[in-house]
Amino acid sequence: MKQDRVYVIAEAGVNHNGDRDTAFALVDAAAAAGANAVKFQTFNAKKLASRQAPKAAYQKQTTDAAETQLAMLSKLELPLDWHRPLQDHARAAGIEFLSTAFDTDSLAFLKQLGMPLLKVPSGELTNGPLLWQFARSGLPLILSTGMATLSEVEQGLAIVAHALTAEDEPHDIVEVWQHWSRRSTRDALVGKVTLLHCTSQYPTPFDQVNLRAMDTLAHAFGLPVGYSDHTEGCVVPVAAVARGAVVIEKHFTLDRSMPGPDHAASLEPEELSRMVREIRALQLILGHTVKAPEISEWDTRQAGRQQVVAARELRAGQIIGREDLSTARSGRGLPAVALWGMVGRTASRDHAVGDTLEP
Repeated sequence: MKQDRVYVIAEAGVNHNGDRDTAFALVDAAAAAGANAVKFQTFNAKKLASRQAPKAAYQKQTTDAAETQLAMLSKLELPLDWHRPLQDHARAAGIEFLSTAFDTDSLAFLKQLGMPLLKVPSGELTNGPLLWQFARSGLPLILSTGMATLSEVEQGLAIVAHALTAEDEPHDIVEVWQHWSRRSTRDALVGKVTLLHCTSQYPTPFDQVNLRAMDTLAHAFGLPVGYSDHTEGCVVPVAAVARGAVVIEKHFTLDRSMPGPDHAASLEPEELSRMVREIRALQLILGHTVKAPEISEWDTRQAGRQQVVAARELRAGQIIGREDLSTARSGRGLPAVALWGMVGRTASRDHAVGDTLEP
């Protein structure tokens, strides 16, 4: 990732609905939209959810409410033998293939695929043992912070920092915090971790987005920040970029009307393309921090600025009074602020009304 270019992750997630052709079509749509990466989810449903685990409220609204979370997830697994072909297809299309692991076996599998980074989902931020293994991979990490308090984010970062600086897993959380006390341990996160602000609701109401929390994360930990978006439409991720996000993650689907838990809160391909275009345009708009005339302004600057001119006829040797001077657009001559300094001086030559004055 380059700090001067927003890294856009098109989150396919589980929107393939267990269909191989749909998964490949999602890769194509993400590439066509201009995203930097397309991301799926890798998990074993039986390891991720127990038979008794209930669905979230939004999942009950978008899928069979009587179905268990385990039954739903079992239909949404991304088979392991799809990963390498999907990765090859993505790279051929000019886009990176990413996936998020939800268990240690899935993580071990993803690590051997040679992905450029790993994404830690919000739900696993407090899963210390798995988070430690994520960090142990040595790959850059993107940590989503949905549902988390600031103290939980700090604990997650402390666990990652421990994994980056210690030889073995901690004996307990106290050991993690002891390591966190060392500046060298905290410094190990720099260049390794990006934090994503996130609200884990699908879709997220605008009044619960709280983009200013992104500022809080940046100030608290001194790390790059981004935004994982679950709102409807494109306005919020674009606003997040204006506020400093260097990574944007956004769910997308081929068709919002498809069955499944995440389709309703996802962008369709043309909307994803528009979001990427608007983010890239905004990057150009943001520009640099120097306040100076842009190249295109120089001609306008010369034509639009006023200079000191004679308000009345002047004779050579005449003492110039304030009433003898005015300003007008002349394209050359003394700047308007020099007018006051000319009062009381002697005219060096004859001037007609409107002539520019020389020092």
